[in-house]
Amino acid sequence: MGQGDAKWNEMANRLMIALDYPDVAGARTLIDKLEGIPCYMKVGMQLFYAAGPEFINELKSRGYSVFADVKMHDIPNTVKGGAESLTNLGVDMFNVHAAGGSAMMAAAREGAASVVNANASLKMPLIIAVTQLTSTSQEVMNNEIGIAGEVEDTVVRYAKLAAAAGLDGVVASPQESSAIAEACGPAFCTVTPGIRPAGASLGDQSRVMTPGKAIQQGSHFLVVGRPVTTAADPRQAALNIIEEMTLA
Repeated sequence: MGQGDAKWNEMANRLMIALDYPDVAGARTLIDKLEGIPCYMKVGMQLFYAAGPEFINELKSRGYSVFADVKMHDIPNTVKGGAESLTNLGVDMFNVHAAGGSAMMAAAREGAASVVNANASLKMPLIIAVTQLTSTSQEVMNNEIGIAGEVEDTVVRYAKLAAAAGLDGVVASPQESSAIAEACGPAFCTVTPGIRPAGASLGDQSRVMTPGKAIQQGSHFLVVGRPVTTAADPRQAALNIIEEMTLA
């Protein structure tokens, strides 16, 4: 089993590379090094605010699936409008904060659906809700955010809320993937940051897991940033992660 194999391609499609760069130049340098690997590209707030919609168009023209990681959290009508704009760009996935509530999440889906219904050339993106950031420890959640209880309980409650609002899945730590699948069904997507290959630095992440273990736990998509973007050989680092995913 290797590059080009059906299982390898499937796992490559489930790897999301976080393009956490301040400008397009840095992102393009990495993308050139990853040429030919059919992974997702995740565009977060820093790059999206710097590069704008044009960079999304560039990624799509190069054949990549794109996750617009903009974490919308606002009144329902504003989020609906944001969803319309992102869907018009042709992104394959975008996210909102589950903490915004059911009406806000439903408005995101409504906005995306209205665009797709009006333009048959566009497809419905996956809409994912952020539960608790992987940088959030239980102490922070309890004492600073003000939510009592265990992190996993909060994540599952938000996941159920997102599913009831018609969303496709959630962003959560890989440590919660199996609990989410049990609560919402195995088809409900889990997008999991906090992926760290063995020996990698944790950085600012609190709830982490290796790629192979995350796949075993049921994660649908793995978000990887610094273990690839700061590696001496980013291409080999990405290939190593995909290999670990295929062997899980």
